[in-house]
Amino acid sequence: MSIQPLLETMDKLQEAHEALLELAKVKTPILVSNDIDQLNMIVNRENKWVRAIAEANQQRIQIIGSYLISRGYNPNPKITVGDLIKVIFKAEEKQALMDAQQKLLATIEELKQNNIINQQLIEQSLSFVNYSLDLVIGPPEDDLVYRNPNQAKSGNRLGMFDRRG
Repeated sequence: MSIQPLLETMDKLQEAHEALLELAKVKTPILVSNDIDQLNMIVNRENKWVRAIAEANQQRIQIIGSYLISRGYNPNPKITVGDLIKVIFKAEEKQALMDAQQKLLATIEELKQNNIINQQLIEQSLSFVNYSLDLVIGPPEDDLVYRNPNQAKSGNRLGMFDRRG
């Protein structure tokens, strides 16, 4: 069995992650400008790509399982592309798979960095909203305990675990 189907699936994963990366880059100025409508559109497109990644990942697991069976190994859904590279003996197949893996990992790392920046922008925006609410409404009242006025006060009643004795 050839690794060509796996390389095609890796290309699908690469395409989806690159699309998410582009959306993350577009999202940054939208977060800064606080354009909620544009942000909703981007989030919807991101969800589409996340579903595509999940499907491609399932295909990857199935293809790796089939490849392992064809080579006489037991299939294991936890085996990664890196693990598979170790059992491939053809140099050109090994190199092609390593190149696809490195390209995908680099894209994922760049996506993570962009998402960290976007997350920080969202957190700053939420902090500003909370601060603004505190200015308008006032700070939350701390340590207030609300009791039912109709409930009789029990005095110094000790609970079952508070007894001394």
